[in-house]
Amino acid sequence: MRTVFLKKICNVVAAAAVGLSCSSFALAQEVSGKLGHSMPPDHPQAVAMVKFSELVGQYTQNRVKIQVFPSAGLGSDDKMLQATQSGTQEVYYGAYAAIAGSVKELGIFDFPFLFENMKEVDTVMNGKMGQKVFDKMLPLGLVGLGWTEAGFRNLTNSKHPVKTADDIAGLKIRVMPNKVALDTWKALGANPTPMAFSEIFTALEIKAIDAEENPLILIYTNKFHEVNKYITVTNHVYTPCGIVVNKKFWDKIKPEDQQAMKKAGLESLKFHRGLMDAANKDVIAKLEAAGAKIEILPPVEVNKLREKTKPVIDTYTKLIGEDFVKEFYAEIQKVRAAK
Repeated sequence: MRTVFLKKICNVVAAAAVGLSCSSFALAQEVSGKLGHSMPPDHPQAVAMVKFSELVGQYTQNRVKIQVFPSAGLGSDDKMLQATQSGTQEVYYGAYAAIAGSVKELGIFDFPFLFENMKEVDTVMNGKMGQKVFDKMLPLGLVGLGWTEAGFRNLTNSKHPVKTADDIAGLKIRVMPNKVALDTWKALGANPTPMAFSEIFTALEIKAIDAEENPLILIYTNKFHEVNKYITVTNHVYTPCGIVVNKKFWDKIKPEDQQAMKKAGLESLKFHRGLMDAANKDVIAKLEAAGAKIEILPPVEVNKLREKTKPVIDTYTKLIGEDFVKEFYAEIQKVRAAK
């Protein structure tokens, strides 16, 4: 009897040990991370990142949990991107100007008038060229999950209406911290000042700068029109954004959950596009209702901007790599030829 009793105890202990081991294994498979971006909570990008977090939890059965921090809560874009590289932040969503010096191919997105419409953007960015750019980020410890947009950029300022190319001259304008943007605005006669996105409103408010350039929805949701009432629709640069994950964090995630995260990324970015399309329909009306003065730069003046910035494109084509730039433009041309 004593022997039987001891065997039962051993069996119970063994079962408990196995259960504990399985439980520990399950816990080891659960990972969590922080996702940071610069947009305010009501911007379509911010709403889409909440959707991404929800879908990641759903598709991985909460084995992967992503907590979202909007409004530059984890720092400026460049600091968040650096933190995602180092692993102190696990996921970043936004633009990549801060690493254009390390991934020279990113400089092509600052080329003036690269894309003409969203069909060109979608076809090229969701094809081989978009993947090539993500592949260039891998050596920096960043894994790309998908592309979306901040949108086409437009000019705002507090000085005067910009109705011609020459009206840009002399404006002290905030630009993203990269060389292509700096040289582009110098070529247009402005005085460009690199600055973190989170600092723009205050700088405009205290008149440290006169102008900035961003997509209309972003201008509206960040209330830039309250301190820069003159807005000119130029659509001069398309700025892509995307979700990137720290590679060491990524490698901790089981392959099936990595696939689930990719699926969540693509679905949330498709969801984002719907939000952007809806918001774009009435953003000009909202800006005008809020007191903004909006001009649409005539095609003849846009062509003047193109001519002034051609030397910048020529210079950076050589620095980025002529073969890459040629291939990128060839993919865009395929879309245009298919019309």
